[in-house]
Amino acid sequence: MMKRKLNPALLPMVLLILGLSTIAFPLYMTIVIAFKQPSEMSNTISGILSLPKHWSFSNFSEAMEVTDFWRSLGYSLLITLVTVVLSIVIHSMIGYVLGRNKNHNKFYGFVYLFIVSGMFVPFAILMMPLAKETAELGLANWFGVILLYVVFYMPMNIMLYSGYLVNIPLALEEAARVDGASTWRTYWKVIFPLMKPMHATVAVITALAVWNDVMTPLVIMAGSGVNTLPLAQMNFQSQFGTNYNLAFASYLLSLIPILVFYIICQKQIINGVVNGAVK
Repeated sequence: MMKRKLNPALLPMVLLILGLSTIAFPLYMTIVIAFKQPSEMSNTISGILSLPKHWSFSNFSEAMEVTDFWRSLGYSLLITLVTVVLSIVIHSMIGYVLGRNKNHNKFYGFVYLFIVSGMFVPFAILMMPLAKETAELGLANWFGVILLYVVFYMPMNIMLYSGYLVNIPLALEEAARVDGASTWRTYWKVIFPLMKPMHATVAVITALAVWNDVMTPLVIMAGSGVNTLPLAQMNFQSQFGTNYNLAFASYLLSLIPILVFYIICQKQIINGVVNGAVK
């Protein structure tokens, strides 16, 4: 008997279903527990996974009060937005310079490799020296956290920008120079707008990392009285150690802003992937 050939689309479909389940199941549990009352929680699997008997928003209002939600949200938005803007402006310029010169100049090639190698340095090694240094410089605040984020995510973002420049032909820059444009004007008028899909990709990656980060604000801003949302949610581990309903309600509230931001930028990310494939 001849062996039946497996459908080549079967394996990707199975992997897609498995990947979807790893996202959908935790999200389902988060939503269900957030709307439940503590009295509805039990030690059985069915008690945890079952739908709430009465959908209530009381957990959300109490979680907002415990975490000082609006103040914490304001600091999270401030740190995230400023970091994203600075990253796009600074990292794109450095990525442009290094991307156009690293293959023709050994110095630029060394600088590129030196910066990208920063991705392999764990934060645990830098944690204590950075805490001491920021305290000595008076940067143990939200501004110091933003500066550190811009440096931390520089290696990844520069690598992305340098790689994307391959899709932008040099003929465009040469034409701009023929028309009398300087390098600075050529970058802002020609190159920077063409990198819009990569700007969106860098913005989403950086925003997700900054929004969800706990360690950097915890180490740098300890004792300053300023909390981001992840820091404020640490209150549930002590004061509400067994009340997961409030904690999961708070997690849902903090998920909404970054989810909206991702949906807005999603189209640009897809365009960037398509344009890179076509070119």
